[in-house]
Amino acid sequence: VQLQASGGGLVQAGGSLRLSCAASGLTFISYVMGWFRQAPGKEREFVAAISPSGTNDYYGDSVRGRFTISRDNAKNTVYLQLSNLKPEDTALYFCAADRYFGRRRAEDYDYWGQGTKVTVSS
Repeated sequence: VQLQASGGGLVQAGGSLRLSCAASGLTFISYVMGWFRQAPGKEREFVAAISPSGTNDYYGDSVRGRFTISRDNAKNTVYLQLSNLKPEDTALYFCAADRYFGRRRAEDYDYWGQGTKVTVSS
């Protein structure tokens, strides 16, 4: 299984980015896809997740209303639209796959990508 995250970069506060995560080696439509982030010296934090069909999603409190998760099952890809970015959003962002909907703990997710770095300047 490979999860390849991309789209990170340097952006000013208030700006936007779109992250992508291309999956291979798994039956993509069978998995909940999630995004987590980890800032230096901090624990990995749940950001968002989306159901296999794309119908339902849920977010961490710190990003709700600013970030949007989506997926394209035809392309085996999940996206994270980051808007109104703040310096505290600076982190390494990871995509992950889980068999069950509704979970937020990193240890519950089965597969992980390598991460893409987002840096927000003030």
